[in-house]
This record gives sequence, C-alpha cells and structure tokens, in this order.
Amino acid sequence: MDDFFCNFLVRLGMSRTLDCFQTEWYELVQRGLLTAKDIELVPTVYTRNQQLEAENMCLKKELENYKHAANKAKEAFLKMQKERDFHRMHHKRVVQEKNRLISDIKRLKAHYASYEPVLKQLTEKYQTALRQKMLTTLERDRAVGQWLEGPTQKALQKARQQKILDAESSSYDPVKDAEKTSKKEPKVCNILSSYIVVTGSDDHLWKMWALPHGNIIMTGEGHTDWLSGCCFHPSGTQLVTSSGDTTVRIWDFSKRACVLTLAEHTQAVWGCSWHSCGDFVASASMDNTSKIWDINSEKCKYTMRGHKDSVNSIEFLPFSNIVLTSSADKTLSLWDARTGLRVYTFYGHLHSCNHATFNLKGDLIASCDSSGMMKLWDIRKSGPVLSVDAGPRPANHAVFDRTGQVVALASGDGSVKVLQVASGQQSSLRGHSGEVHSVGFHHRAELLLSGGADGKVCLWK
Repeated sequence: MDDFFCNFLVRLGMSRTLDCFQTEWYELVQRGLLTAKDIELVPTVYTRNQQLEAENMCLKKELENYKHAANKAKEAFLKMQKERDFHRMHHKRVVQEKNRLISDIKRLKAHYASYEPVLKQLTEKYQTALRQKMLTTLERDRAVGQWLEGPTQKALQKARQQKILDAESSSYDPVKDAEKTSKKEPKVCNILSSYIVVTGSDDHLWKMWALPHGNIIMTGEGHTDWLSGCCFHPSGTQLVTSSGDTTVRIWDFSKRACVLTLAEHTQAVWGCSWHSCGDFVASASMDNTSKIWDINSEKCKYTMRGHKDSVNSIEFLPFSNIVLTSSADKTLSLWDARTGLRVYTFYGHLHSCNHATFNLKGDLIASCDSSGMMKLWDIRKSGPVLSVDAGPRPANHAVFDRTGQVVALASGDGSVKVLQVASGQQSSLRGHSGEVHSVGFHHRAELLLSGGADGKVCLWK
C-alpha cells in the first residue's frame, strides 16, 4: 500500500506531501500501530486501471493523428479524381480530333491522288518546253553573235584601237603612276581587245595596263577594301568592279572616275559581269544572293535567291539573258535574267565551287572547286561530261579559249593548269611564286594571262 501512495505522489510531483507521508507512515509501522491487513498489497484492479488509462490516452492521440492523415488523404484523393476526370475528358477530345484529322488526311490523299497524273503530265510538258526554249535562245543568240562579228564589230575594234593609242600618248605618266604602284597581290584580270588588261588587287586599286610592254595607262581609286572582280563594258568605254566593301562600282574611262556605286549587298561581293547590251550588270555576293542591276535606272532589278551559301562567281552567257552562278553550297545554277528565276541547278561537286564559265558556243560549262576538281558540263544533256582532278590545292578560276578546246585553270599550288578538252591531256605552266588567283585568254592571239598572290601578272605563249 505504501508503494502505491509513494508512486502516486511521485507521479503528481507532490514531494513535500511525500516526505510527510513517509515520516508518519514509517513511524506508525515501527510502533506497531499498523496491522498487516493495513499494509497489504494494492488490489490488481487499480494497477490494471492505470495501465488501461495510459493505453487509452495513447490510443486517443493515435486516433487524432489517423483522423488528420485520413483528412489529408481524402483531400488528395478528391484532387486526383478531379485531375483524372479532366485528363480523361482531354484525352477523349484529343482522340476525337486525331480521328477527325486522320479522316481529313485520307480524304486529302484521295483528292491529291486524283490530280497526280495531271501534275506529272504538266511537269513533263514544262521541262520539255523549258529545254526547248533554252536551246532556241542559245541558237538565236549564237546567230546574233555571228552577225555582230561582221563590219560593225570591225569598226568598233578600229575605234577602240585609235582611242587606246590616244590614251597611251596623252594620259600615261610613268612617274605619277609609278608612285602609286603597290606590291599587293592582283586577284583578277580582264582583257579588252588586243591591247589592254585590267587587274584588281588587295591594295583597293584597279590598274589598266598596255600590252605587250606592260605600261600603266590608268589607275582607279575609290574602293575601301580588296577588289574581287572586274569586267569591261561591251563598248570598251567603261569598267565594272566588285569589292570586299560590299559595293559594285561603274568607272568611265573618259572621265577617269567612278560614275556609279551600287550598294545593296550586305556582305563582300565576289564577282561581276556585264551584259552584252551594256545596260545590265550582274553581281554575286557572300550574302548568298546575286543581283541584276539596271544601269540606266541605277537600281537593282532582281535579287536572285536560292543558293544556301556564298555565291562565288557570276557570268552572262554572251548575247543571251542566261546567267550562270557558282556557290559554296557545291552547286551551279542557271538563271533567267528577265525574270530573276532559277532555270536549272547542276549537282556533282563535293566541295565549294569557286568559279564557273561558259565556252564561246554556250553549250559547255567549266567549273572548279576548292579541292582542285574541275568539271565540264553539257547544257543540252544537263549533266557532267568530264571530271579532272587538278588538286589537292584549290582551283580558283577557269576559262575557255576562243575555240572551246582548251581550258586554263588557276591553281592554288602556284601553277596554271592547261587541259585539252578532246584528249583530256593536262599540262602545267609554272612561273608564279605564290597562289594563282585568275587566268584569261587573249581574244585573238594564242596568249594567256595569269594573276597571282606574288603580285605578278604573267603573259604566256
């Protein structure tokens, strides 16, 4: 019994009452005033009640916790039910839309299939008409060119010769021009008649030279970056130049100055070409486009888009509206200058195409790429007829002679490669100490000019 009370008072924290109880209890026990019946054990029922009471308190706490967890689980379950219903409805809607789209696609396929034979027939007719039109244009332009080589051409040649002789006697100042001479590398050369050659260089200048002695006749200043190309006006009175400063400039020899600047390209201009009528100029640029310029209105007539990389060269087919471009996207393209639309694309090069040119007849194209590979293309067959490996250094420029049987190639190994088209025989001319950038045949005599990175222009027999 005393243990029961002591434990009871200890649990309640009644320490002073416990001291008093123990003092009085043990005093009575020692005196014998308490009998054995008074100090017997506490009945088991009280101890059991205490245990049950403690268990009941623990169970109540656990019940509260379980209720709280159940409420949270109920809320999460309701939220998941709502999300499930939303996604189920969305899935049903998507399935319905998919089925509707499948039905529409099947119906469109059936509708398109009904037009397929007509489209195929129209495509074949268009290709046939386009090729026939090109062949007719080439034949007509060739006939016009042969007619122009008559008395009118001879009169123009005589007038040009007289003008050049007058320029040599009156405007050439060897002291003044020698002061402007630079040692930068000439990159291009263009030849007029039998007496004049023009070179452009990294020194931002173009120079006109008299053959065969190499006297400087005229120097053009105006570009703010390297020159990449030049081309004479058909009458020989003007020059067009292209440059890394993104501009194309027209120069008048009588005024000894630039008379027109064309500046709509956004990146460096790689090449230029003058139409045989003298009213239009074509240019090719690093901005992936080429342009046809109307000189009379001084505006861009067409911008030809289609190449996926830099357009490296451009050239008009003589006495024609056909334009040839080569690009770093490894393709060559033929364009109609009257509409600005692409007519045909040649595929076959595995590396960037640096240059492409027509032969005099207009039925062959020579192209070269950055791996040194040169290809000859037959326009009538729309495919390559000959491939020549002149690598491994890049092939920078290619040109036909007037017979169309010889092709000269400017090579990055410092040599000029000469190819006989009929036999495929190849030979090399070595004289430059650096990379050869351009080549050009003399119009009448059996002569070849080349310009290189060593600052020289070489004349070959």
